[in-house]
Amino acid sequence: MITLNTLPGYNAALDPADSTTLGMEAAREVQRFLSCRPDHRQTPLHRLDGLAGELGVAAIFLKDEGLRLGLGSFKALGGSYAVIRLVLEEAGRRLGHPQDIADLNSPQVREIARQMTFGCATDGNHGKSVAMGARMVGARAAIFVHAGVSDERVAAIAACGAEIIRVEGTYDDSVAEAARVCEQNGWSVVSDTSWPGYERIPSLVMQGYTAMLGEVLETLPQRPTHVFVQAGVGGLAAALAGHFAIVFGADRPKLIVVEPARAACIHESARTGRLVKTPHGEPTIMAMLECYEPSLVAWRILSRKADAFMTVDEDAAAATMRRLARPVAPDPAIVAGESGCAGLAGLIRAASDPEGRKMLGLDVNARVLAINTETATDKGRYEAIVGMAPEDVAEIA
Repeated sequence: MITLNTLPGYNAALDPADSTTLGMEAAREVQRFLSCRPDHRQTPLHRLDGLAGELGVAAIFLKDEGLRLGLGSFKALGGSYAVIRLVLEEAGRRLGHPQDIADLNSPQVREIARQMTFGCATDGNHGKSVAMGARMVGARAAIFVHAGVSDERVAAIAACGAEIIRVEGTYDDSVAEAARVCEQNGWSVVSDTSWPGYERIPSLVMQGYTAMLGEVLETLPQRPTHVFVQAGVGGLAAALAGHFAIVFGADRPKLIVVEPARAACIHESARTGRLVKTPHGEPTIMAMLECYEPSLVAWRILSRKADAFMTVDEDAAAATMRRLARPVAPDPAIVAGESGCAGLAGLIRAASDPEGRKMLGLDVNARVLAINTETATDKGRYEAIVGMAPEDVAEIA
């Protein structure tokens, strides 16, 4: 299902706070922080000419976040960046003068960080990022995982030194429990979703994602005409929508938000014209996108700057994983998790439907950007779907 944005505020100016968070100066600051990390490497932007030819578009570019900072997901950019910023801000308050990234390893800042605990709920990747950030600065991390998070993903978070707190229910239940326990214990919540009265830290997480967008803009040979981007609570989609609106202005590409049909809270909000929480139903294999209530900040941006909203089913995600693993020439083989390929799955679905092509203006001149947001974070599930181990696909690539 594709729903065009007909909301009353569509194409309205960004909120001033969002313009500040996602603007060029903020993006340069994120890049400066990132450049100080020894594990930082720019991730590749693949050109998929074979797939573009099949779909009848001019070009498809896929930003591959599978190698991001050793965590295998774009989320590595958000949570850890927010943790570092919060530690430096707290150190500045206690020491009486501003602290910068160069001060992060000073004995005074390390001692302050040692007294801090950062908590969050996660489907897997955001928790790893927060845990990694806490370990970098010498702080503690308490990560709340719901029943649907696989043992492999939980183990990956624990390997980053985090305390694991299990929560019955869904991702949204774990968000509520994380907020409650953190407030009770005086811990800092570093959530990638926002709610009334809690916006700044999720905005810092979104700000971290602009580093990836800067890389995209440096590498793309031409401005894209369309962007297909997946969403859970909407943080990445909103960061992209806001940043591209600032960079390109009226010439910004059309932005299409893609969600699992089984967890489409943003699509339903767009369809009904107001932010809604959708009921929990059958789980989706796109586990990192299985969210049932949009982030308040993300919805504020997407309601103004997203051009369309759509859903993809389970089979579409699985088929796209297999297609990336066994591509048509001359495209490279790419390891993409179930959630990682959802944006590209949306493009394939829309471009294969005459009505979808017409609605979105996908013609022979279209230049499309999509993002592989994660590699195979659950290797067992990946092999079951694709029929190959991720390391074998990587070897082919």
